[in-house]
Amino acid sequence: MPIEVKMPQMGESIAEGTLVKWHKKVGDRVKRDEPLFEISTDKVDTEVPSPADGFLQRILVSEGETVPVRSVVCLLGDGEASNGEESRPTAAPARVASSPAGTGNAPRAASTARGAPPVAGQRTSPLVRRLAGEHGIDISRIAGSGEGGRVTKDDILAAIARKGPEAVPAPASEDDRIEPMSVMRERIAEHMVASRRTSAHVTSVFEIDMTAVRALKDSLAAAAEKSGAKLTYLPFVARAVTENLRRFPALNASIEGKNVRYHGKVHLGVAVALDDGLIVPVVRDAGARSILDLALTMADLAGRARSRALKPEEVRGGTFTITNPGVFGSLIGTPIIHQPQVAILCVGAVEKRPVVLPGTDAIAIRSMAYLSLSYDHRLIDGAVADRFMASVKSSLEAADFHDGLRDSGVRP
Repeated sequence: MPIEVKMPQMGESIAEGTLVKWHKKVGDRVKRDEPLFEISTDKVDTEVPSPADGFLQRILVSEGETVPVRSVVCLLGDGEASNGEESRPTAAPARVASSPAGTGNAPRAASTARGAPPVAGQRTSPLVRRLAGEHGIDISRIAGSGEGGRVTKDDILAAIARKGPEAVPAPASEDDRIEPMSVMRERIAEHMVASRRTSAHVTSVFEIDMTAVRALKDSLAAAAEKSGAKLTYLPFVARAVTENLRRFPALNASIEGKNVRYHGKVHLGVAVALDDGLIVPVVRDAGARSILDLALTMADLAGRARSRALKPEEVRGGTFTITNPGVFGSLIGTPIIHQPQVAILCVGAVEKRPVVLPGTDAIAIRSMAYLSLSYDHRLIDGAVADRFMASVKSSLEAADFHDGLRDSGVRP
């Protein structure tokens, strides 16, 4: 029996992926774990390895095509493809995207046959949807010229032209440069707009005195380096967050319809900036990890994210996210919630500046930072969010991480 290779789900909120490039052609021999094709989603561009040894017998998804997760993209077998067949089948297997739990998105199904007529809810590419939205085009009113009646980019451009001059963008300067969005950029755009539309975003900002954390970090740096970890402020913030999420379970939750799922463990997403986008790998059971373990794990995930070597399971299942634009010098941010989570913490740059010491009129130079929490007001009230942030602030300013250092092999 041939082996079905499917479009992987690179995150719980991801319903589809675009096949960017085939590394093999029909009839080629493939070894297990050898790169078979590349995909792009709003979370990651990555190579998908072959699940087994064999020959590539049939390609079901062409380069540049977007399909639901778990769609069969090719078939592997023991023998070479018959007659060197490389064309797509007349009737491909049915492709149905399962709606991720808690996202509130209904499943979207594609036609089970290539020649099927257009139906309500017909699938279109992100580019087509973006163009239609920008120019007020109702896709359901367009007879698509693509396979199975699919609405293509050319169909949308023709509809824009029919609308008349008011739909034409302003004349471009000869100095302008126009480039298409990458697939990842398109997916990020869709995901961000969907999150703003789903969650009632509110942001609270707290100023934190990181002087004690800085001193502890510097005192542990040499011992940590012997274990291969370069200590930054981030694992200390992560430790403070995970400790306090136990006390404030509403922030480590997700909304599923009219129900709320309170997660038993903290699976911490840590945003990683890429050259052409952003990805959020997940540190599993972060609340049970030491400072050193958090530092090593986050560094490993970030490195493999930038080299496109993350596994599908490493970018899904997060329950709370931290983003750290402070490394680029940003002081304050109002991040968008990573669905289906209900909160995200933004860490600003740690800078020395003069401050008035609490309870006195004395001015001292302290290492200060702004932490901002964006949260979903559908579930979390301002009082709860602010109590959580006040508790995180207290943990960081006291630098009380003895439990977090116990199994690190390092001591202050």
